[in-house]
Formats: sequence, C-alpha cells, structure tokens
Amino acid sequence: MLLRHIRYFLAVAEHRNFTRAAEALHVSQPTLSQQIRQLEDTLRTQLLDRSGRTVQLTDAGEAWMRYAKLALQDLDAGVRAIHDVGELSRGNLRLAVTPTFTAYLVGPVIDRFHAAHPGIAIDMQEITQDQIEAHLADDRLDAGIAFEPVHTAEIESQPLFEETLSLVVGGGHARATRRKPLGAQDFAKEPLVLLNTAFATRRYIDEYCAQHRIRPRVVIEVSSISAIVEIVRRGQVATVLPDGIAREHGELHPVALDPPLPARMAALLQRKDAYRTAASKAFVRILMESIKR
Repeated sequence: MLLRHIRYFLAVAEHRNFTRAAEALHVSQPTLSQQIRQLEDTLRTQLLDRSGRTVQLTDAGEAWMRYAKLALQDLDAGVRAIHDVGELSRGNLRLAVTPTFTAYLVGPVIDRFHAAHPGIAIDMQEITQDQIEAHLADDRLDAGIAFEPVHTAEIESQPLFEETLSLVVGGGHARATRRKPLGAQDFAKEPLVLLNTAFATRRYIDEYCAQHRIRPRVVIEVSSISAIVEIVRRGQVATVLPDGIAREHGELHPVALDPPLPARMAALLQRKDAYRTAASKAFVRILMESIKR
C-alpha cells in the first residue's frame, strides 16, 4: 500500500465520483480506477460501491476511511515537522479567531509575532467557534482563539482572560453620555445591530435575554464586527460588544447593563496531542506575553 492509494481513496470518497476525483487529483480516470483496484486487492475487500449513479462507500469503506484520514493527518504533520526549523527562519502558522478578537486583540499580537519572526507565513481566518473546532480536529489549524467551554472532544483549551460585554453606542446616540446602568426592559427597546446566530457572541446575547425574559430588538444582522462598528459609530443603532472593542474606538461609548452580561472566558484552542510547530509555540508565547501586559 502506498501513500497515493490513501489520497486517491479519500478523493473518491469525498467527490463520490471517479471523474471529479481524477480531475481534482490531476490524474486520468483509468489510472485512478486502477489504483483503487490495487488498494482493494491489497486490503482484500471492496471499499467502494460503483453500481449506482454516484459512488458509495461500502461498510468496509466507511470503517477504513476514518483510519485513512488519521494516517494522512499524521503523515502531513510529519512533513511539517521535517520542514520546521528551530530558529524560525521559515515556516507557517495557521490561525483562526472568532470575530470579536480581530477588533482589539489579534492586531497587536500578530504585529509582535511578525516583527519577531518575519520569515513565518501567517494564514489567519475569522470564523465561528464551531468552525474553529472542526478545523482544529481536522488538523487544518495550529491554534484558535475563541471561548470556553469547547464542544469537541479532540480540542483542548487554555484560559486567556475574562471578556466583559456592554451595550455600545456611537457618539451621536442619545445614550452616549449616560452614566447610570441601563435596565433590562429599557435594553429590550433599543434598536440593535448584532452578529447573526452562527456566532458565539450572538448566542451569548440571546441567552442573556432569555434568562431575563426579554426579546432583543434586532433590526440589523451582519457577519462582520467591522460592519457593526461602522453602523454604530455613524447612527442611532446600538450593539453589544466586548468592552475591549469600545476602548479601541474613540467614537464608541459603552453603556453598562443592569443586570450585566456575565463575563466569558477567552481561550486558546488547540488539538489534543497534536504536533506543535515551532511557529505555533512562538505564537502562543507572544500571545501570553501580550495578555500579561
């Protein structure tokens, strides 16, 4: 059995079609079919059911696919280990964060990391926590910054700091100079722009409202913190954001809520027992140093 057998099998399992899998692999369809036959002969079992309009996995194919994926992950990690250099003169960092952190945490940390290790290529994504955990489990990320608790067994978390949230308004908003906390019933009357329900921050806000038996007046839903900041600072619509974002933008003004939203724990997420590249270790070190400042 060869490495290409594993890659070819997984491609067919993903595309459920020999033609599309061959195109993705840049090989001819007869070559792909021959290699799959060789694999099945080696394993002495049929992995794929070719009788229907689409290729389906047999029971044996379903069982073997899990181990094939794990083997490929380990082999890919081994390749990265070979090319990893201790002095960090080259390498890659695969990072993902939930949207709120791009507005006040990630910029300074990435700036420090790049200044210290300019030879490291950084691939950073802004995605939901569910996506971060899934990508980490599939070994498509080195690290993620999100929140505790995690919901995937393969992921471990390391607490970073407590994040507090408040109602946030622009300078022209009627509540921009308010000093007294805003009660839950008055909060429910505020027109809000919020992240959509795919994001952990929105679910956190919805849970707060449910606990206090109020329904937020959401007039705009977006998938970008930068869009929220622009909408709020220019108009009469409010939002709920981490206090750290308001501190980064002078045009934004936090308004305390009564009762307040509970603080939530920001966390570093990594895959359990995964190989840690020198670049990822250096990033974690700089992240921790930045938080302590």
